[in-house]
Amino acid sequence: MKVTQEKLPASQIGLEIEIAPENTKQTYEEVVKKLAKTANIPGFRKGKVPRPILLQRLGGTRIKAAALEEIVQDGINQAIEQEDIPAIGQPELRSSFEELIGNYEPGKPLIFSAAVDVEPEINLEEYKGLQVRSEEVKYQPTRVDEVLESERQQMATLIPVEGRPAQLGDVAVLDFKGVIANKEGEDTEPSPIPGGEGNDFQVDLQEDKFIPGFIVGIVGMNPGETKEISAKFPDPYGNEELAGKDAIFTVTLKELKEKELPTLDDDFAKEASEFETLEELQNSLRERFQKEAEEKTKSNKQEALLDKLLEKIEVDLPQTMIQQEVDAMLTQTAIRLSQQGVDVKKLFTKELIPQLREQSKDEAVQRIKRSLMLQEIAERESIKVSDSEIESRVKELTQEYSDSDIDPEKAHSVVENELLTEKIIDWLLDNSSVELVPEGTIKEQEETEKQEQDSDNEDENTNE
Repeated sequence: MKVTQEKLPASQIGLEIEIAPENTKQTYEEVVKKLAKTANIPGFRKGKVPRPILLQRLGGTRIKAAALEEIVQDGINQAIEQEDIPAIGQPELRSSFEELIGNYEPGKPLIFSAAVDVEPEINLEEYKGLQVRSEEVKYQPTRVDEVLESERQQMATLIPVEGRPAQLGDVAVLDFKGVIANKEGEDTEPSPIPGGEGNDFQVDLQEDKFIPGFIVGIVGMNPGETKEISAKFPDPYGNEELAGKDAIFTVTLKELKEKELPTLDDDFAKEASEFETLEELQNSLRERFQKEAEEKTKSNKQEALLDKLLEKIEVDLPQTMIQQEVDAMLTQTAIRLSQQGVDVKKLFTKELIPQLREQSKDEAVQRIKRSLMLQEIAERESIKVSDSEIESRVKELTQEYSDSDIDPEKAHSVVENELLTEKIIDWLLDNSSVELVPEGTIKEQEETEKQEQDSDNEDENTNE
């Protein structure tokens, strides 16, 4: 078999394959024999149909098409093996099958073209000594107090209030019914707000609860009092039909309670946590938030480096890899949603799946580039994970999830990949320069640059 290779875009290898005359004839004859054994032709038993009648009844085009399918498939597979091509995915016939049928004559050579996807070549010249900026997440001591105060609020005892009006911090029990306020000049019946009513509804009187104006309107009311309260839905709002609209709520305050908060002491710590003393609880929260800040800062540094590297990599991805990654992403999403109780069949409809696939392509490309990029660095720098490291981590996971049925082979593969990625990224951090800047700095700068760019574009359009 004669095979000529050609390098194509998107990491494809083009193949021009020439099938020898004896092979085109042999395959044709084998197909005729198969059809003679299986064809149902009136007046003849299976396998006893004379060749001329078989050819006449089935038609030359049908027989040639059947032979061609075998010739093309076998020819491509043999060409890939003969040329030792590391193909991925399914090969693609580039020649027109209809034209091949017209050109195909058993006993004469047949030439056709095909293409196969292969692993892409990676061009990554710069990956050492990178200089990037990353946001530093600092530990905020006030978070400990905020968590403890939130827990106190949840553990509060509600005491009925008498002899005074409602104030912020109270808990109110009320009936309410809301309508959309008419615009000025309108003389129609106000339309009810969908879901905008309730009886014996308990609410914390805090300004960030409900829509603006609602809580403030309750403050100052006395139990038994009914009042109309004006409020306005924010824009944007979850229900787009209500966004930005004025509303009027008829509210009856039925009960008023105030919170009696538990004392922040060791007894509180015992009830709210597994710790015996308040100091132990505070120390635990402090350590947790410090660790979170450190991990987030490290994560920001990693993302900054990886984003920088993505600017440096040049790779022409084959469609096979992209489609496989899209498949994996959609499968992961479906599993996660299913675990959350979502009916995946209703969400992933035949009409929606093509849209989801298209929307996932860009992210799939970025994920593949990252993976290839890290693999390339690991090979160049001989970064590896030892069997003992893998086994140690697998053992930890097995003990941690002793109640779960863990597949040892799958766990080994996942752990090896995770440990290798950690080592590669740690190597990058050690061989790069990362400037830490205050949290929010980079995002603010990006927004400023975007505004300036938008302004420049507007100026250019105006000048035109």
